[in-house]
Amino acid sequence: MKRIVLKSGSVLILILMIALFATSCSSSKKIAETPAPKASYEDETEIKQFCSSEDYPSSAEFIRAGSLGESTDMVMAKKIAKSNTLEELSSKIEVTVKAVIDNYNSRRQKDMNESVEKRYEELIRTVVNQKINGYNSVCDKVTKTKEGKYRAYLVYELPVDNVLNPVYNSISKDDELKVDYDYQKFKNTFEEEMKKSEK
Repeated sequence: MKRIVLKSGSVLILILMIALFATSCSSSKKIAETPAPKASYEDETEIKQFCSSEDYPSSAEFIRAGSLGESTDMVMAKKIAKSNTLEELSSKIEVTVKAVIDNYNSRRQKDMNESVEKRYEELIRTVVNQKINGYNSVCDKVTKTKEGKYRAYLVYELPVDNVLNPVYNSISKDDELKVDYDYQKFKNTFEEEMKKSEK
């Protein structure tokens, strides 16, 4: 009688072990077949930016810049946006005019002497530091956030001629720069630089 109990106990243990092994194998198969969970973006919110530079890029005719301002007061949000946008526009003009003058001078046959180079640098500062006149608003939107703040989005554009003409006027008044200056070549260089900004 004692022998039979041991055998049936051993059999029982063996059956339990086989059953346990079988269930663990099948559950591992289920885990392997289940696709990995997708990344969670619950802690991130996509922000829609109105008046973006992708929607309003610079072109051969216009230099464009955009920015935004945020405040609990709507008028203040607009003022901040205007200040930021004009600063961005000035920065774009400075970069563009400098690139144009560098490219223009590199295409000239003569080497530029140090005095002429300094005059060109002064010219860039004069054009950029002057008050930006003739800009137009091409995009103007105001939104309100969940926190109750106003967000103002702006894009201003400035006709390229409003930049070219002061450069031309400044050069034509400077006897040393005027000698080697070719307006059409300069304008073509400017247009090429503006086309780069469209891409």
